[in-house]
Amino acid sequence: MPVTGIGGLFFRSKDPKALGEWYLTHLGVGAPEGVWIWNQQAGPTVFQPFKADSDYYPAEQQTMLNLRVEGLDDLLASLRAAGIEVITKPEWDAHPEIGRFARIHDPEGNAIELWEPGAPPAG
Repeated sequence: MPVTGIGGLFFRSKDPKALGEWYLTHLGVGAPEGVWIWNQQAGPTVFQPFKADSDYYPAEQQTMLNLRVEGLDDLLASLRAAGIEVITKPEWDAHPEIGRFARIHDPEGNAIELWEPGAPPAG
């Protein structure tokens, strides 16, 4: 296959500079101003279309950013300490082999799913 991975994620913002700084400060996502490349760790990426009427994320959003994380509990504590609302639901974590999930929103209201992958099945 000629495609080797996702090359970028581009989205509109009312204040791109401030929103970019928010992502970098709170999630470590992106790169400092003037640097275009964010080198990330190799790992699983889910590419999945959802039904148009899905209620998994807000209907007014065409897409939802899902970020793969390590140390989800520490990250959530840091986000809460910064005054960022964190949403968790037991049903999101019903399959430990898939992993654990939490949801936050950026300052412009975009839903962001945080995913700590589970351990791969033994065998």
